[in-house]
Amino acid sequence: MGFFRVQKSKLSGKVKISGAKNAALPILAASLLTNDVVIVENVPDLLDVQTMLCIIRESGKKVEFENGKIKISGEVTNGKISYELVRKMRASFNVLGPLAAVLGKARVALPGGCAIGVRPVDFHIEGLKKLGFEITIEHGEVYAEYRKKDKDVIISLPFPSVGATEHLMTTAAILEGTTIIENAAMEPEIEDLQSFLNKMGAKVSGAGTKKIFIEGVNLLNSVKHKVIPDRIEAGTYAIAIAASGGKGYIENIIPSHLDALWQVLTETGTILEFYENKVFVDGSREKKSAKINILPYPGFPTDLQPQIMVYLSVAKGTSMISENVFKNRFLHVDELVRMGADIYITNGTAIINGVEKLSGAKVEGTDLRASAALIIAGLIAEGTTEVYNDFHVLRGYELIVDKIRSLGGNIEHLG
Repeated sequence: MGFFRVQKSKLSGKVKISGAKNAALPILAASLLTNDVVIVENVPDLLDVQTMLCIIRESGKKVEFENGKIKISGEVTNGKISYELVRKMRASFNVLGPLAAVLGKARVALPGGCAIGVRPVDFHIEGLKKLGFEITIEHGEVYAEYRKKDKDVIISLPFPSVGATEHLMTTAAILEGTTIIENAAMEPEIEDLQSFLNKMGAKVSGAGTKKIFIEGVNLLNSVKHKVIPDRIEAGTYAIAIAASGGKGYIENIIPSHLDALWQVLTETGTILEFYENKVFVDGSREKKSAKINILPYPGFPTDLQPQIMVYLSVAKGTSMISENVFKNRFLHVDELVRMGADIYITNGTAIINGVEKLSGAKVEGTDLRASAALIIAGLIAEGTTEVYNDFHVLRGYELIVDKIRSLGGNIEHLG
């Protein structure tokens, strides 16, 4: 089992943000809809991306990946995706609809992914049923067979699920008639997926709002697309610089994608300067407490909740973080307490009493973002911190050791 060894460091300089993992994965799943060549650029080389590429290869397509550029060609010939691949990440489930739409039927295992609470695929399955698929679940697998879609379909999501929104809008793109997704998620990654689909010849509109319209087409064509920057990676490094008391530039980003984070950092004493595609972060001032509600976009993102908790753990006063997306996403709290943080959970809210300092310790990353948060904790803690379960971080942060070192951070990847 590999781990990261981290020592206290004040980060400064500049860091270039990679392409968005959470945009690349649904775009790659959507590539199954065409037999023509698909080229996707600015793709981060991550474990999750490699898993999705293995799934696409298993479907029968040819895949080439070099220097952030993916080329996908050939036809889909296999609609059964192995459990060994699907168990690794939740986003893999998003190939079920496209495979079944292309081949008429498909079989995909129930997905795995980060341990951040209950995340059923009910919204996906109910939506696929409305799109005309017959769904059977047995032996841990979901079997989808296309029957016939009604000409006009309205799917109202009980919660603005990002994965379900992406899955259903992708699948509906090549099904007859009109589909409307109500209470859709509004994340920038969904807008990027819409852009990709429309470049292929799809007719999708409304992404970025609560209502998405899809007019099905018979055929999608070749496409070349560049993935948007990763706002969660950008936010992670911004928090890391601010928490360490350093100063630095976060480059190659779309600043407006992180407005909720910028508001919290500003309110708590971090100085920010905004440019067209970068942000300057100055964390040299004393940090103040805050109250944060974790909400679907454009609210404060759940994927930055563990990181901002580390930042607030050494802020003056008492902070509160209410998690309204994944109620049980607090497994990192025990590890932060092990490092000297004063945090307790009550009714889905973390109460954080700021302490003067954290102390290095051996800790265990329980999911992708929690592991990144523990690395930040190691950068501000006295002594040495070892963050175990390295594979979580490698799923979602490209070249993290190189990037932290470029900012002056003391970090090693061992084991």
